[in-house]
Amino acid sequence: MSSSSSSSSSSRPELPLRKIPGDYGLPFFGPIRNRFDYFYNQGQDEFFKTRMQKYHSTVFRANMPPGPFISSDSKVVVLLDTVSFPVLFDSSKVEKRNVFVGTFMPSTDLTGGYRVLPYLDPSEPKHDLLKRFSFSLLASRHRDFIPVFRSGLPDLFSTIEDDVSRKGKANFNDIADDMYFNFVFRLICGKDPSDAKIRSEGPNIFLKWLFLQLSPLLTLGLSILPNFIDDLLLHTFPFPPFLVKSDYNKLYKAFYESASSVLDEGERMGIKRDEACHNLVFLAGFNSFGGMKVFFPALIKWVGLAGEKLHRELADEIRTVIKAEGGVTFAALDKMALTKSMVYEALRIEPPVPFQYGKAREDMVIHSHDAAFEIKKGEMIFGYQPFATKDPKVFENPEEFVAHRFMGEGEKLLKYVYWSNGRETDNPTAENKQCSGKDLVVLISRLMLVEIFLRYDTFEVESGTMLLGSSLLFKSLTKTSYT
Repeated sequence: MSSSSSSSSSSRPELPLRKIPGDYGLPFFGPIRNRFDYFYNQGQDEFFKTRMQKYHSTVFRANMPPGPFISSDSKVVVLLDTVSFPVLFDSSKVEKRNVFVGTFMPSTDLTGGYRVLPYLDPSEPKHDLLKRFSFSLLASRHRDFIPVFRSGLPDLFSTIEDDVSRKGKANFNDIADDMYFNFVFRLICGKDPSDAKIRSEGPNIFLKWLFLQLSPLLTLGLSILPNFIDDLLLHTFPFPPFLVKSDYNKLYKAFYESASSVLDEGERMGIKRDEACHNLVFLAGFNSFGGMKVFFPALIKWVGLAGEKLHRELADEIRTVIKAEGGVTFAALDKMALTKSMVYEALRIEPPVPFQYGKAREDMVIHSHDAAFEIKKGEMIFGYQPFATKDPKVFENPEEFVAHRFMGEGEKLLKYVYWSNGRETDNPTAENKQCSGKDLVVLISRLMLVEIFLRYDTFEVESGTMLLGSSLLFKSLTKTSYT
């Protein structure tokens, strides 16, 4: 018997060993009932909240969607607090094989027949190789991060301004897709996607490809569509990969022909060229394009709703630091304490990857704040991050966006920011599952705020929900006189 890495048994001897509350219901019917509660009867957050209150525990048993017939086993142990959650980061305690998106794995036909890096466990030899390949790519492109990202923003903001002027609003989610794709393609391949004859098609292809992989975890949310039809379409059987095969092949060909130097490096490391390319497409489409598609609207939403007073404070910091540093540089970005805090706060309050899964490698004891629980070898452990990172026993006013939360002494709370499949204070390695591009995500998020407040003194937004994350409409923009 072992104890979870989040807390040793010796450090919490006072906690009673409690049976994990909850049950899975009848075979077949229990998972479907939980699925309807999760998607239709209660909704995602309420699904967890009601069970947490019912069992008086942040650790309990439940079924996670999609269930029959996509997932053969939907039983999980749910973790909802900052103490229990980090066991999912401990590769010596949990296995990460084929659990990247949950209790099911999309067909490898969507990734060229390969199990790409996120689906590999660190114990598998290819994990080390492919993780080092991703590190190599990021290291080789480090100098390009800032200029390549900034180069795509003038067109983005010009379009937003035009739409606000003509229509009274601008749909950021739709407008930004081209910028995301262009940034990812240019960063990886070193050329504009138009040179690869893929530019206009790229974003839509990625969106279709992502939808086929994630549809079992989504609901269309259409009032004209009865729930049972929505459920039958999305959660009962997976969509066949042939629906995007020809489109995916276009993407693959574009990256294969345009990222030759990257693929050459992959071959030198011992990775087959086609496998390296399929991993590049996944890194570009799922991790990068998909990540920005989810997180940037959330980031801008929370900053926008923070109000004009905070906007003035943020703009003053950004402009003062840039003037002192002589431009937008890595050093300048690192000195923007409020900007950094706001990015971390957005990652805390609305993490781009809300779910984490892992299968227990051995019998173990995990701890919440007030109890210990025994988990058996082979049980699936599931962490719902939006609850863990709003743990009221760690964060004051956890449901509020507090811009200054991670400034000064607040930096100590960064160890409870878990968005990257690891603590914000930890670093990705070839031996763990933490996001390879963790620091790049934080960097370009700061850059997005910098570019906004170099252009505008304040702005107003309207937000809602959509298939993936938040929807975002710009309602007004007040241009700055800053030069």
